[in-house]
Amino acid sequence: MKKPDLDWTTVLLLIGLPVLLVSGLLMPEWIRFFLQISLATGLAALGVMIQMRAGLVPFGQGLYYCLGGYAAGMSGTFLGITDAFALLALGLGLSTVIAAILGLLMARYREIYYAMLSLALSMILYGLLVKAEVLGSTDGFNLPKATFLGYAPEGEALRYATFALTCSVTTLLAVLLHRFLVSPLGYVGEAIRENELRVEYLGTSPSRLIYFTYLVAAAVSGAGGVLAAIAVGHVDPDMAYWTTSGHFVFVALLSGNGNVIAPLAGSFILELVRVYAVEFSPNTWQMILGGVMLLVIIFLPNGLWSLVGMSRARRRST
Repeated sequence: MKKPDLDWTTVLLLIGLPVLLVSGLLMPEWIRFFLQISLATGLAALGVMIQMRAGLVPFGQGLYYCLGGYAAGMSGTFLGITDAFALLALGLGLSTVIAAILGLLMARYREIYYAMLSLALSMILYGLLVKAEVLGSTDGFNLPKATFLGYAPEGEALRYATFALTCSVTTLLAVLLHRFLVSPLGYVGEAIRENELRVEYLGTSPSRLIYFTYLVAAAVSGAGGVLAAIAVGHVDPDMAYWTTSGHFVFVALLSGNGNVIAPLAGSFILELVRVYAVEFSPNTWQMILGGVMLLVIIFLPNGLWSLVGMSRARRRST
């Protein structure tokens, strides 16, 4: 009997978690915060990536990123719920419920219609939040300090606790999504991207799988929104704005959809380039960032993760 191949993605993710947790004790606070935000936004980009695997490009994934953040913010501010795990459950649950309703509509559309409808839904939420003075309108509002199952750290302990929570939740969700993508359902998603009609002839409902994928992507993005809100301590309508959704799409495109690690690493790399571009040229940093994106698209059309595939192919040939 053939020995099953080792799942290197799961191994890398599980090894990476303790490495991140230990590194968080040693690295400067600004780098740790920067990495924490990158992981949170990377989850939303991961939600975009799994839809792209099925041939769909959502331009409004900020909808669920924002819903997760506002669910955490409103629960803490108006209901007095500060436990981070409860906030995660509420944000993830709200995102999934809204996606379960909107997904009935979204699953009917493909290509540019899917992209623009997702953008329209996200901008509707943005418009509602801007008009909601009770939620701070364009300024948003602050969250109370998070607690962890009764433990209420302060100062540096609180900052590290939120960092550890972000790393742990991101790793867990990445492992679960990886198992989904390498399952029969995940491979059917790739088949839909290649030839949806043939998948339907084989007796599988593409709309049902797209609906399920939409739910999963919404839940992951909502979790990312909660983690970002806890880390920053603030939410505002810009979380649902089209530029935020565009950022997630850029990360997914530049990273590639070959592996769940790609959007997480790509989010960090893109933010790193942006930070140093702003420092190097405050007035033209957008041009630098756009130039980097253009070079990646031209020379690595399958994304940065394709470098890993090239490296593996080179080792096998030697």
